[in-house]
Amino acid sequence: MFPYFFTQWDILIFAAFGLSMWASFRVKSTFRRWSQVPIHSRMTGYEAARRMLDANGLHDVPVEAIPGQLTDHYDPMKRVVRLSEPVYYEHTIAAVSVACHEVGHAIQHSSHYPALVMRHRMFPLVNFTSGISPYLIIAGILLSMTNLIFIGIILFSAAVAFQLITLPVEFNASSRARQQMVTQGFINEQENIGAGKVLNAAALTYVAAALVSLLQLLKFVMIFLNNRR
Repeated sequence: MFPYFFTQWDILIFAAFGLSMWASFRVKSTFRRWSQVPIHSRMTGYEAARRMLDANGLHDVPVEAIPGQLTDHYDPMKRVVRLSEPVYYEHTIAAVSVACHEVGHAIQHSSHYPALVMRHRMFPLVNFTSGISPYLIIAGILLSMTNLIFIGIILFSAAVAFQLITLPVEFNASSRARQQMVTQGFINEQENIGAGKVLNAAALTYVAAALVSLLQLLKFVMIFLNNRR
């Protein structure tokens, strides 16, 4: 049983988990740092989001304030941009950067950005497979049932694919945000450096999560191949 659960892949997986924890710490510290730097335009996160939405013809997409920190997101079902209170009310580089990033997702939705469309279609399936696949794989290992392991791997692969598809979605939203923040005058070129640091730190968390899942998938595949031998 020991060789099945602890393999050479676990060293890489633990390293990726370490990267994920560091990325989470970095995004919080980077957000905190640039939350202390006022923006020259004196726009709040809400004002920047509203102006960016209107500039892209999304007048019917509301912007709401929600409790918490870094709870910002775009809800594609209700077509609403939700900003955490520090982002909604503050006029800092961090607040405007995060707000415009979420608007980037709203723009993707309205323009039917292919990666986002695929991500939305996969979500119901992944919501189910990500929960059941680890149990199928563990059960297959304990019962020496390679078919069960294989089914678990297929289901887990869907979750990994979902995370990989998330990467271009997030990077594209950040790219849209930075471009429009500058062209619409929300930030100047110097402030764009800080905006890039905020958005890049957030993107790193998605990269780390995808890496962890991909390494776990490779480990499960190796276990499956060893069982077949």
